[in-house]
Amino acid sequence: MIPLFRAIDALSEWCGRVAIAMLVVLVVAMVGEVFMRYVVNRPSLWAFDLSYMLNGGLFYVGAGYAMKHHAHVRIDFLSSRLPQVWQARIVGVALAFVFAPIFALISWIAARKAFAAFLTGAVEEVSPWAPLVWPFYAAIALGLVVFTLQSLVEGIRFLATGRVSHDLLPTEI
Repeated sequence: MIPLFRAIDALSEWCGRVAIAMLVVLVVAMVGEVFMRYVVNRPSLWAFDLSYMLNGGLFYVGAGYAMKHHAHVRIDFLSSRLPQVWQARIVGVALAFVFAPIFALISWIAARKAFAAFLTGAVEEVSPWAPLVWPFYAAIALGLVVFTLQSLVEGIRFLATGRVSHDLLPTEI
């Protein structure tokens, strides 16, 4: 099971790097759009579509990375008063048996939508640029799948170690 966990961790790390690359493309595109709009006085058709697709895509693609590094916001004003082993059990059960199955279903739906958009060549219908939407949907689906897998792995780690601090989690699990 440890090699599988390491593979999922590596996939989350890779997705984190992809999200960073998407962010760089987003910043360059927006700076270019500002230049085109205000200096050259020729705004583009693609800026709005590209900005929401890259922004939404990088949010989802980076979700597994954030889960791996425990960067998600947690509200634990009740569970923080419990002993650490109980905190770990609560988080572990929530991630592995509640969160992961729900997000597996959402991932399945997102993957089907991305595949259908690919097969039909669907485009953004309200945009004058009318870009293909399957890359955006595929980024969402990929991000959801990786987030689901990383949630499951983190839940099992919490249950196996009985610890909630990421710094205390052994790397071999």
